[in-house]
Amino acid sequence: MIQILVLADQYLPGYKAGGPIRSLANLIESLGAEFSFKVVTQDRDSGDEAPYRNVPVNSWQAVGRARVLYLSPDRLSAPHLLKIFRQTDYDVLYLNSFFSPVFTITPVSMRRLGLAPRSPLIVAPRGEFSPSALQLKKTKKRLYLATAKALGLYRGVLWQASSSHEERDIRDWFGSRCSVLIAPNLGEANGKAVPHTSTRPIKQPGRLRIVCISRISRMKNLSMAFRVLHRVAGSIEFNIYGPLSDPVYWSECEREMASLPSNVRVRFHGPIDHQQVQEVISQHHLFLMPTLGENFGYAILESFLAGCPALISDRTPWRDLDQKKVGWDLPLDRPDLFEAVINECVNMDEGLWNIWSMSAHEFGAAHATSLQVLQQNRALFHSAVGGQAKLT
Repeated sequence: MIQILVLADQYLPGYKAGGPIRSLANLIESLGAEFSFKVVTQDRDSGDEAPYRNVPVNSWQAVGRARVLYLSPDRLSAPHLLKIFRQTDYDVLYLNSFFSPVFTITPVSMRRLGLAPRSPLIVAPRGEFSPSALQLKKTKKRLYLATAKALGLYRGVLWQASSSHEERDIRDWFGSRCSVLIAPNLGEANGKAVPHTSTRPIKQPGRLRIVCISRISRMKNLSMAFRVLHRVAGSIEFNIYGPLSDPVYWSECEREMASLPSNVRVRFHGPIDHQQVQEVISQHHLFLMPTLGENFGYAILESFLAGCPALISDRTPWRDLDQKKVGWDLPLDRPDLFEAVINECVNMDEGLWNIWSMSAHEFGAAHATSLQVLQQNRALFHSAVGGQAKLT
């Protein structure tokens, strides 16, 4: 059995980092019977000062289909990583980020200097090369990219792209000859979804329940949602869930919220456990997230699975949604189109909305159980072991 050593900033039971945790967890649960996964991660969730409760640290633990090593802060160093490399059997090193200082930059540098084994290496940048993502902390990121290219730190790496859009972003930085395989993010291994017959809010014309579940960060562009809602008709209820990862940005959002008209009611509920996500979404008519960019967008898939049409930007892999009657993907420079869609949803009756809801549910379930996506992820690791990702 091929053994894969994974380095990641966060893993289960964490959830505040959003998509990267779900991407990794779903990958392991889907392929954990075929590959041996060992995960090295931090002992706490993103932004937390305290470690997970009842999770032993600095020793390997069984978590689902993986063995996991939760490191305390004093172990987040090059010497301790080197010790792990030398004491752990593995065939492939898999990095769940590009810009992580501890779990990507340090081990890649160590490998290049010959201080760590030169086993095949896969890097999953998780959308970090999208133009919008690179605009955040732009100077620091571009400086590291230039340095990494000059030193050849990623020479011979096998890149995992979740879509053709991400493949293009990777090649824009590392050239047309770099090795990239498209292996889309997987849904949950059992492809579960809230049954479409579950209790749902009746869709009355003139009323609309909107939901957004995501980290509160500038990339999610929640402030645009508020600006759009300034100019829509009908009775609107907008519920927001997710960890507050950028308090400064949230203050900007609160100022937008304070000036909303009386027909729009907004409530921020904070983070919720992953197991609650679909049930919460299923109590709404529309999922709204005008994101600046996603390499996948797990919350978007969750909205489909829950039978909730999605209104998102055109900067995700989820495209041509209106043609499938599962949602809308619109350009961010056309807020008028977002307004028009929300007004269209406000005016929908139960019969029409139910058509869109059922289509979204079936579309999400088809993706979550896709055998083609599973095979693409399986091929990623076989390609690495086959020699295509060996460091030269």
